[in-house]
Amino acid sequence: MTLEKDIQQNRPFTSEKEKVLVNLIFTHNQIIEKFSKQIRSFDISMQQYNVLRILNGQKQKAITILQISERMLDRMSNTSRLVDKLVSKKLVERTINTTNKRSVDVIITRVGMSFLQKINDSLVKFYDSIEMEDENLSQLSQLLDDFRKTK
Repeated sequence: MTLEKDIQQNRPFTSEKEKVLVNLIFTHNQIIEKFSKQIRSFDISMQQYNVLRILNGQKQKAITILQISERMLDRMSNTSRLVDKLVSKKLVERTINTTNKRSVDVIITRVGMSFLQKINDSLVKFYDSIEMEDENLSQLSQLLDDFRKTK
């Protein structure tokens, strides 16, 4: 189905650039809705999932809340609050940074790693539902990288 049919648009777009932007927004919202539905059963938000993925990628090395914030997919997230929620679930630990007392280090716990693995295992079906060839997915990824480079 075309974008125009999906959003029930009757008039043509003013340009291909407008169409691409609307398509990206529409597609983004669909992906977020489906992805959120997949992880909702784990009582975790997409932003909390993102924090866990960032920390897991650190391979048991602590990083600061500021460093986590800089790597978040959703830059508007309140990282301190997200970390607090993950601490209360015992998925991460927070300690005062030894070199800068005003800074807080965060590390994923073993429980957090196990929890993240369960979520990732459940997402396999979601990833498999993407019906595109790897070559097309690589091309799309490259195009999106190029798109983000524009000013």
